[in-house]
Amino acid sequence: MKSRLAGLLGRFMTPAQSADPLLLGEFIRAQGAYVAQKTVLDYCRVKSGRHEEKLFSEPMFRAALDHCRWQVFFGALADVTAVSEAWLRPYAPERAETLLEALARLHDSALMADPPPEAERQTIDGFSIRHHLAGLQISPPARSNEMPLLAEAPLFATLPIHPDQRRGEAPSIRGALRFHLVSARQEMERRFDAPRLAARLVAED
Repeated sequence: MKSRLAGLLGRFMTPAQSADPLLLGEFIRAQGAYVAQKTVLDYCRVKSGRHEEKLFSEPMFRAALDHCRWQVFFGALADVTAVSEAWLRPYAPERAETLLEALARLHDSALMADPPPEAERQTIDGFSIRHHLAGLQISPPARSNEMPLLAEAPLFATLPIHPDQRRGEAPSIRGALRFHLVSARQEMERRFDAPRLAARLVAED
């Protein structure tokens, strides 16, 4: 009886939160990919409707879709990193620069875990996650539903749906992107212990 009760309780108990920086790095990579994929694919599937199978099988569309997914991923990865910084900064008083560097390294490792094609990588060769985070640190930590999103510009620039076919839909497209980023922040809070994680990040720098 006791073992059955323990098993039932275990199903509903929240798993222990992690303070492992490496797991945070994996999380940032996975969430960056999820935000990009979910935002782009959901929109394209809705727009294609009953023609989805035919459209997604066309080589030109597939190439444009892959390009869009890569470009939005670059921005989403930086955005999830920025969300991490905003969440953890209050737990690393007087160590904001050290936290920035630790998170920047996690971002860089996540980016190269699955190296992008050279043609795609060229578009971010001049981007510096350190410069971006330093700019955000000038102000108090922003809420995830308010911070600027680097994924937004490439999303609108590369969506493989003609602009004429998405007139008036910018708010909903932008809203979907924001929703997935806010969800990433919520999942981060669920999985990680912020005080201990921040302490380890600044200690391991």
